[in-house]
Amino acid sequence: MRIAFYKLCTVFSLLLACSAWAAIDAYEFDNEVDRKRYLSFIEEMRCPKCQNQNLSGSDSPIASDLRRELYLLIQDGRSDMEIVDFMVDRYGEYILYRPRLSSTTILLWFGPVVLLIGGIVSLILIVLKRRSRNVKVQPERADLTPAERARLDALLHSDSPADKKS
Repeated sequence: MRIAFYKLCTVFSLLLACSAWAAIDAYEFDNEVDRKRYLSFIEEMRCPKCQNQNLSGSDSPIASDLRRELYLLIQDGRSDMEIVDFMVDRYGEYILYRPRLSSTTILLWFGPVVLLIGGIVSLILIVLKRRSRNVKVQPERADLTPAERARLDALLHSDSPADKKS
């Protein structure tokens, strides 16, 4: 009985230790600027395998490879633009959370603004059109005689349908 208990505890502790087998990227940098650049890149670049996860939050093997590649590029002394160009050439604009302005992404950048302006213009036109209709529908009281004006006011201010008949 005791031996079974010890075996069960051993298996349980081995299962808990499995999380310790996960790889942790521990890169050392020569200076703080390079470390901040690396952290900025892994936060702002998307994992090609994961749908919408950045490189720092992804556990996929490709994300691990990309983190290592970014580290090596920074250690080689590449500029930020060179690193971004390298990654975009290899994986496309999808890797960037904020894609660069180009002929293929112009709709992505300016589409929402154009739709917003179009909506505001449409709303203004609709309101102005309705206001002009309301002005035209109201009867002109200047064409009425005083007796007709009195009768119209009586009809408009009466409370019940029975008042209108009399």
